[in-house]
Amino acid sequence: MKSIVLLVFLLFATNFPQELNCKVTVNYESIPVVNRELLADFAQTIEDYLNKTRFTDKWEGDKIDCAFNIFFIGASSDINYTAQAVITSQRPIYNSEKNSLMLSINDGQWSFVYEKNQTLYATQSVFDPLTSFLDYYAYVIIGLDMDSYDELAGNPFFTKAFDIVNLGANSGYRTGWEKSSGSYSRRGLVEDLLNEKYRPFREAYFNYHYNGLDLMMDKKAVAIKNIIALVDVLEAMRNKIDINSVLVKTFFDAKSGEIIDNLKTYTDKSIFKKLRKIDPSHALKYDEAGQE
Repeated sequence: MKSIVLLVFLLFATNFPQELNCKVTVNYESIPVVNRELLADFAQTIEDYLNKTRFTDKWEGDKIDCAFNIFFIGASSDINYTAQAVITSQRPIYNSEKNSLMLSINDGQWSFVYEKNQTLYATQSVFDPLTSFLDYYAYVIIGLDMDSYDELAGNPFFTKAFDIVNLGANSGYRTGWEKSSGSYSRRGLVEDLLNEKYRPFREAYFNYHYNGLDLMMDKKAVAIKNIIALVDVLEAMRNKIDINSVLVKTFFDAKSGEIIDNLKTYTDKSIFKKLRKIDPSHALKYDEAGQE
């Protein structure tokens, strides 16, 4: 009987795998020693939550490698904290030992409550300043991964992330969830991802990965053509709308180095002039690549 129960459990676990393979690191240097002691289990608690929570109804792909590097900024009590989080994710490139950096965000506005030995529960319909932040980025990570394998496949996850933004903006922890004039905001990112005017970019985003990076080892000429196609789409969009958006900035923060690396042998160096206009924040890197 025990063996039957164990078999059912294993089959259940196999059929419903989690989506993330996340590594969490924490820096406590900016807060008092007493708070560091109260947070001794924090990194493992967050890592367990991200890796053991199911964010989709059914997940058939490999786990997504990601990382949360959390820097505590302040502690106003034994349970109230502010932190900065650097969130990254990556996906494998087909037929290659390389990975592609999908997300690289520095989010400096996170306030939450945490008690020592606290158990975290996934309550994604109710806002919690700690778990909702984690859920938001889990959905963004999964959505971007899905977008790279199928056009606009990330929409259900970006919608869930947007729902969390609205809950956060109406909570007592609204900082970081409201509209912001800064270069990055959680609301701005998912609003752009769901905005129809950025649809051409998201379609090109799929093409860049699935018909670009994933073909690099077998059909390099085709791959380069599809990488350049994304640059051309962004240039065309730039002439029609303001693409100095959170979405485009976030994309280039993750991808500028990868794009340069893949185009460094391309004969028409004017491509780097285009990139410089589209993505001025990385202009120096494009200038250097164009001179090689």
